[in-house]
Amino acid sequence: MLQDVMDTGESMVKILKSSKADDELRKVREKQQCFFERHLDTKKTITLVLNGVVQCGDEASQKLLDLEGQKSQAERELDSLEQELLQCTARSQNMDSELQFLQRELESLRDSEQELQTLQQEVDDDTTDVIPSAIYVAQLYHKVTKIKWEYDTEPHILRGVHYGADLATPINIDTSVRSRCSVSDELWNFVSTEW
Repeated sequence: MLQDVMDTGESMVKILKSSKADDELRKVREKQQCFFERHLDTKKTITLVLNGVVQCGDEASQKLLDLEGQKSQAERELDSLEQELLQCTARSQNMDSELQFLQRELESLRDSEQELQTLQQEVDDDTTDVIPSAIYVAQLYHKVTKIKWEYDTEPHILRGVHYGADLATPINIDTSVRSRCSVSDELWNFVSTEW
């Protein structure tokens, strides 16, 4: 085995010493140098490409984070707007209800106003006919009874003064505690029967 190694070494020395080996070795070195230069160029290119890919990935990640933030902000704004919309809808419904109530009240007031106008017209019609005759009747009663009534008393109180021949007599009758017949009798007692 040692012999084989020695033989191989001698063969190599012979090849090296020959001019062909020098040429071959130079060609191999040139190829190796060319391969090494290509390897460096390729390594630089791959490094640049990988740096570009990393930078693009970083930019894409940042854009994605920014978009996620904008999406979250938009969702919060949308939730806020939905809440505001619900509140506005509730207020609108309340206002619609109030408006309907007020419209009904307005219609009721218009109806009442119409009724009042009708009643006023009836009163006006009555006053042109009834009041002069009522005044005449009141004056006639005063001439006959000689009683002057107070009109600003409570509804169940009759108050006035009877002006008789000799003296004036005050009248104060509570109609809520006496019968109509006894009130009428007392008032007729003031009237003179002498004509």
